[in-house]
Amino acid sequence: MNWSKWIRQLHRWLSIIFTVTVIANFAAMAMGPPPAWIVYSPLIPLFLLLFSGLYMFVLPYIGRQRGEPAGERTGSA
Repeated sequence: MNWSKWIRQLHRWLSIIFTVTVIANFAAMAMGPPPAWIVYSPLIPLFLLLFSGLYMFVLPYIGRQRGEPAGERTGSA
């Protein structure tokens, strides 16, 4: 598995983790004031999603500067 596919797979799993932490946050708020660790738990996967998403956003532009064909940059998803 090359670097780009690894980042893409990590981004998918981070999105699942982020969704679960947000759902847990709303469930905890429904039962009263939640502890701080539940409130701030979605921030860790959110920041990791930011960095992996920015990497995937910039990847085609970096490949275009190198002169690579589009198929080699993106691979098969």
